[in-house]
Amino acid sequence: MTTTETSKIVLVTGASSGIGEAVALRAAARGHRVFAGARRTDRLRALAKRDDRIHPVRVDVTDLADVRDFVDRAAERYGRVDAFVANAGVMPLSRLDRLLVDEWQHMLDVNIGGLLHSIAAVLPRFTAQGSGHFVTVASVGAHEVVPTSAVYSGTKHAAWAITEGLRQESAPGIRVTTVSPGVVTSELADSITDPGAAEAMRGYRAHAMAPEAIAAAVDYALHQPAEVDVNEIVVRPARQR
Repeated sequence: MTTTETSKIVLVTGASSGIGEAVALRAAARGHRVFAGARRTDRLRALAKRDDRIHPVRVDVTDLADVRDFVDRAAERYGRVDAFVANAGVMPLSRLDRLLVDEWQHMLDVNIGGLLHSIAAVLPRFTAQGSGHFVTVASVGAHEVVPTSAVYSGTKHAAWAITEGLRQESAPGIRVTTVSPGVVTSELADSITDPGAAEAMRGYRAHAMAPEAIAAAVDYALHQPAEVDVNEIVVRPARQR
């Protein structure tokens, strides 16, 4: 199957809800072919029913073979991959003295390991094509630390650093962007098990943005002329400081 001259092949991880879902829908509305990846296939199937340009694929970003298969399936179907939006992430906030080591490890596996797997899966394709756009969805937590966010902020600072390294190391024709959202209405905070952190987050999210605000930022970066590389965008609610 071929695409039109202006359409892109866009891959999105963490597409079953929140920012990933919004990015997939906006890209499809633009006329792009979207491979929407996540673990919750029921959500993905429902998403695909909203736009027939969205193709649902089960992907666990902690499994390198899964992510490679995700990229390969898109390339086999359309002959290329134009953009990869690495959005999958988790945020089980807690104070360090709560010693929730399993949750720390889960954040490392998804937020850092998943990003590295995404780069490893798609970078050879971009290099062979001589073009491609890699977008990391990080967080304002990449730039600041608050009580309960030490590990999460650490993973997001690592994501920022890894993506900046990718930008510096990539061949001409490959563009790299980090989008760092402030507080967004999503399911991300639902994984917080620590009561104190959960209560703090309820107040923090009082003025959250809709995920479509981040989808608009991703859309802006993806649709610049080929010679323009938008390296970083930070998007906060107007009332977040």
